[in-house]
Amino acid sequence: MSKRTAPKPGADTGIKPRQPCPCGSGKRYKACHGAAGGAADVIVTRPFEGLAAECELIALREFVPSATAKLPLRGEGDITLATVLPMAAAALRRNDDKSFVGLQVQTHSGDISRDLARAVEWVQGAELGESLPVVGPETAEAGTVPARLQDVLDPEAKLEVEVHKDFAWWLPDDVEPTGEVALSLERANAAIMPTDRLVAEGVESAYWVDAGEKAHLRWVRPEPEEQLVAAMARLSARGELALGEDSRYAGSFRAHGLLVPVWDLDREKHAREWDEPAAELGRRLSEALASLDDQPLDAAERRARDGLRGRQVTIR
Repeated sequence: MSKRTAPKPGADTGIKPRQPCPCGSGKRYKACHGAAGGAADVIVTRPFEGLAAECELIALREFVPSATAKLPLRGEGDITLATVLPMAAAALRRNDDKSFVGLQVQTHSGDISRDLARAVEWVQGAELGESLPVVGPETAEAGTVPARLQDVLDPEAKLEVEVHKDFAWWLPDDVEPTGEVALSLERANAAIMPTDRLVAEGVESAYWVDAGEKAHLRWVRPEPEEQLVAAMARLSARGELALGEDSRYAGSFRAHGLLVPVWDLDREKHAREWDEPAAELGRRLSEALASLDDQPLDAAERRARDGLRGRQVTIR
């Protein structure tokens, strides 16, 4: 995988200084990769934009404890995306020749998408048994636009996520953990909150989580925030925002440019019992979103919208 080199400002086929930088930061080229030293510190607030897997990537990055998915690479290669790797490594190539890239890692730039692409590049050339502790700072020359995840993945492909109850998948099937490895594995397993992915038709990137005292549904939504909040306000004003009598809307958080609504659930119910209620809620949301085109919010719905906004926080 090679880096993309942007033409110098002013070139006939290049990027003009005042045009948006192609890295996706939202900044002008002259203030981003057209500046001396590149754009290592530019914060990309929506790093996975343009990928069909955007919502799943956010879920795996932010709150799913143990899960894996095969990366849908544009070219050849077999790499597994993982929530967390041993020692929170950015990437590793096991002795059994299986390659992994981790999502829940330290980042040294403001663009997670770029860091992940660099981890993919590293693991493609790694030796058996090697691991990458962290993706280092960008060292590209001015005018060079490093590859991003959007450059190495099929943008139309979604992730087939497998949620695990523990981290046994860290090791090959025929390897028994010993010493520090066994201790690390034990600690990681002890910290897991039981999590399951809802599987109803039309429900994507929605996860049931048993947090101890309560269970929650966390649902990464792809819609623009203003539209989504307006649609939820319409349902809230009708008393239709819950998943049934044993649930209530708790609030939402922003993560990597998208909104993640959260519902409190009856902890006694199994995750599979929430599949159909979530599907029904999804259908109501779709209808409410469609109605916004010709039916502005009324006074009660606007009040509900203000209440929903008061229960929003930003984590990324």
